[in-house]
Amino acid sequence: MALLVIAHRGASGTRPENTLVSFRRAVELGAHMIELDAQLTADGAVVVLHDDTLDRTTDGMGPLVTRTLAEIRQLDAGRWFDPACAGERVPTLAEVLAAIQIPINVELKGIRPDDLEARALAAVEEAGALERVVFSSFEPERLIALRALTQRAALAVLWSRPKVGDALRLAERVGARALHVRNDRRAVTAIAAGVGAGLAVRVWTVNSPADLASLVDAGASGIFTDFPERFLQPLAPE
Repeated sequence: MALLVIAHRGASGTRPENTLVSFRRAVELGAHMIELDAQLTADGAVVVLHDDTLDRTTDGMGPLVTRTLAEIRQLDAGRWFDPACAGERVPTLAEVLAAIQIPINVELKGIRPDDLEARALAAVEEAGALERVVFSSFEPERLIALRALTQRAALAVLWSRPKVGDALRLAERVGARALHVRNDRRAVTAIAAGVGAGLAVRVWTVNSPADLASLVDAGASGIFTDFPERFLQPLAPE
């Protein structure tokens, strides 16, 4: 089976992360899937942003959750990375689903209580994209809540803790199809455990081709990378 190359926050090594320009570049490079981060604004819009604050990847400041979608739309999400990317905005999940037709991993950020699961699911269903979306989260309660909403969604347990057995039990509880594990010294053991439990195991974040052989040998079926071009042939031109 071919290795699944997943563009982490898009082609985030060469474009501003979690923006449409980053996702479109990933598609140009031939990535098999993109990964993005979903959170809620103050007025309940599902937007694509990794941090819970605006400071690092926009020209705004402070917590995302205190800003409305109208306020978020005024921010520049590209200039921090490269002046050539000035004018890029924080997209909504709906905008990404409309613009990008390849499979998408939607990571549900933050902790409950809120209704991010329901709102993200609604955006995906409205776009007719449920069959090409995988929902993942570090927060077990988000996966439990999402599974309670639908049996049709594909779920992945996102895991970075030492005890992979806990991840496997969670995967069984929520009917997850995949386990996403950190690229660290425990990765090979975690991969073997996940594969043994019948899960697809994908590893984050893999930016060096030198790391690939041991992960694939252990049974990894996919990688998340900031540089999809390093793992895809032929390479798309810059």
